[in-house]
Amino acid sequence: MAFDIPAVPGFAFGGDYSAEQWPEEVWTEDLRLMKAAGVTMVTVGVFAWAMLETAPGRYEFGWLDRLLDQLAGHGVAVDLATGTASPPPWFSHAHPGSLPVDADGRRLWYGSRQAYCPSSPEYRCAAAALAERLAERYAGHPALAMWHVNNEYGCHIARCWCDTSAEAFRAWLSHRYGTVDALNAAWGTAFWSQRYTAWEQVIPPRRTPSFPNPTQQLDFYRFSSDELLACYRAERDAIRRHSPDVPITTNFNRDRWGVDFWSWAGEVDLVSVDHYLVGEHADPYADLAFVADLARSLAGGRPWALMEHATSAVNWQPRNLAKPPGRLRRDSLGHVARGADAVLYFQWRASRAGAEKWHSGMVPHAGTETKVWREVVGLGADLAALSEVAGSEVVADTAIVWDWANIWVQEHPSRPSVDLDPVRCAEQWHAALRALTVTSDFAPPNGDLSRYRLVLVPALPLVSDVDAANLVSYVEGGGTVLIGPCGGVVDENDHVRLNGYGAWGELLGARVEEFFPLPAGHTVGLSDGTRGRVWTELAAATTADVLVSYADGPLAGAPALTRRGTAYYLTTHLDDAALRTLLATVARSAGVEPVLADPPPGVEAVHRRHPDGRMWTFVANDGGADVEVGGAVLAPHTLAVLPTRAQRREID
Repeated sequence: MAFDIPAVPGFAFGGDYSAEQWPEEVWTEDLRLMKAAGVTMVTVGVFAWAMLETAPGRYEFGWLDRLLDQLAGHGVAVDLATGTASPPPWFSHAHPGSLPVDADGRRLWYGSRQAYCPSSPEYRCAAAALAERLAERYAGHPALAMWHVNNEYGCHIARCWCDTSAEAFRAWLSHRYGTVDALNAAWGTAFWSQRYTAWEQVIPPRRTPSFPNPTQQLDFYRFSSDELLACYRAERDAIRRHSPDVPITTNFNRDRWGVDFWSWAGEVDLVSVDHYLVGEHADPYADLAFVADLARSLAGGRPWALMEHATSAVNWQPRNLAKPPGRLRRDSLGHVARGADAVLYFQWRASRAGAEKWHSGMVPHAGTETKVWREVVGLGADLAALSEVAGSEVVADTAIVWDWANIWVQEHPSRPSVDLDPVRCAEQWHAALRALTVTSDFAPPNGDLSRYRLVLVPALPLVSDVDAANLVSYVEGGGTVLIGPCGGVVDENDHVRLNGYGAWGELLGARVEEFFPLPAGHTVGLSDGTRGRVWTELAAATTADVLVSYADGPLAGAPALTRRGTAYYLTTHLDDAALRTLLATVARSAGVEPVLADPPPGVEAVHRRHPDGRMWTFVANDGGADVEVGGAVLAPHTLAVLPTRAQRREID
């Protein structure tokens, strides 16, 4: 998949322009300020359905005509949104059955956003009709650079439990399994007398007296992701009939884990992702790096678009913490370092009214005599100076295997330990690599792993036989793998693998007999002087070498870390320092070269390389003191770009 917005050379820079919130006399000032800031693209119409279609079939495009004409006249490209993320009150009032229902059977009403059932035929029809009318009208408009379908699918409403959804769920299951008997086998319905005898008996996993069926819940999550994807496809296809040559996307939201974006990534012309720093996070830039690397991986390694982030405060966090001076730049260029070729904000002008009026904007409430505005203008100049970097790709020869279904299975209330958090585990492993300046992609279990020297599997309890074999083939081809605890213990239906937990017993040369989850806050000693936490396993090395054993506790003497050839297995969780040491050792054994041989604490570094051989090193200092890297001195919370095959130019 190629990142290509033909109307926007270099980096796309701008944000959501909610012009419908402002009198038209403000637009003139906005256009002047956009030019001053170096804005090249804005997103228009994300939540404008009520302004575009004021009654069924009554479209009012005059204001949008004037807006797009003015933007085109000032050389600002448009990412034109379909506005379908928030149906207007007239629609929801006329079609109450289109409103979502929660697992307790309660109807969720209109009055905010995302108030629709993804399976509702009325919603899908109306949304596709609006998208088609927009495409008919604006397909040839000179401002149009990209189409933006809906907004943040899975945000606020990822699933609906209504009768319409139940009917759609049954159809999805019939297509997946074919027969009720096959469904019963997959769901293990012999347990608790849950056997079905007809399709009409099958319902979504609504609230029950006890634990729901685990595979029923897992399949409902899969179905719900597919239903949202069907909504996207309906709008995309309506647009494409009239605008076949303009790229179409929708903005993925990493914080909403209800949508399997591996299955979505091939459906968009370019991958775009939203990310908001959590001000109170212990290391917010670890989260930024995680999201950016995931976005790039969804894009197949190609550049991607940062569709939304914040200039400063984020209104929906418990405390609207403002970004200190310089962090706006560090934030944005941190995404560029990891492959973003578009840097866009929510939003251009901070709103006066509504639920997000305390969300920061490129133009703050206080106007242009502000820290935020000065930094916005500075960032526009930086991106213009770095235009030659656009189109280059991030260099990574390590991958973390990542899968949405493995998040979903851990959401079931009946699990071996509530402390097994696949997201937190993957974040910890990724952060350890970042501290070593080892850049990592993410890869699905069925993906092509052959390009990587090292593959990490930190949290993958659920894996199919085919996907398990994919990892075996990778190792047999000379790759190095480190598999974390509880790896491959269930199949794709969430059924336990018997006769020694795990899909990779032969590959690892180890057999797991029993799980020993640790009580909250407890740790156990290991033979190398480190400590295990959260989880331990009673395992035996069959053909593997034992590198580290448990030193105390009920598993004293049992293996904690094994190695068979180039396949490592870790049966416990480690603290951050111990994990960094382990990953550094495994990376060296795989021939992985970090960007910096001995990075100072708090420094991250990433290479971007152009196909013609030019390469740039992005170096950020998130520590509390100045550091020197490659002859450049970086103050705390700053970032420098160091060309490695051209005259060095620093933009600090």
